[in-house]
Amino acid sequence: MPHSHARDVFSPEHAAHLDTKFRRILYRPDALAERYVQPGSHVLDFGCGPGFFTRAFAKRVGEKGSVIAADLQEEMLAIVREKLTAEGLISRVTTHRCKPDSLDLFPEKDGQVDTAFAIFVVHEVPDKKKLFSEIAALLKSGGTFFYSEPPFLVPKKEFSGNLAIMKTLGLEVVETRWYFLNRAALLKKR
Repeated sequence: MPHSHARDVFSPEHAAHLDTKFRRILYRPDALAERYVQPGSHVLDFGCGPGFFTRAFAKRVGEKGSVIAADLQEEMLAIVREKLTAEGLISRVTTHRCKPDSLDLFPEKDGQVDTAFAIFVVHEVPDKKKLFSEIAALLKSGGTFFYSEPPFLVPKKEFSGNLAIMKTLGLEVVETRWYFLNRAALLKKR
C-alpha cells in the first residue's frame, strides 16, 4: 500500500521561507535551469509556490521561450507575478491555477512542453498517477520531466513506486541522482 501523506499544501503565509538566499545557495536553481532547460524552450513548473525555481527557468528560456508557473494557491501565483514583474521576467511566464484534482491544462497545452519540473511537491498531490498522466500528455515526444522529493517525506520505496507509475505512462528514467539531500530523477517521454 502506498505511503499516505496527510499534509496540507504549503501555506502562502510561509512563502518567504521557500525563497531565501540560503536556499538559493543549497539548491542552485540557476544551475538546475542551466542543466535541464534550453533557451527558447517551453517549461512547466508544477507546484511553483512563490517562484523560487520559476525565476531561474524564466531567465534561462529567454525571450523566445516560456514558463507555465502552475500552483493550486492563487496567493502563491500572486507572489510569482509580483516578483517576476519587478524583475522584468513576467512576459515569459504564464501563471496558472490548478484545480485540487487536476493540472487543468488540457487539451490546449498537450504535447507543447519541452521540460516539466515537480520539485518537492508531488507528496502533496492526492492522485499521483493522474498528475503523472497529465504531465506526460503535456510533454512533447522526447521532452523531459525532473522529479524530486525529500526522503524524509517520500521513502525510497514510494519514490521508486512513483517512477514505476511514470514508466507505464511512457516516461523512461534517464538518470536518478541526489539533488542536494533529496532524491531526484530525470525522465524522458518516448
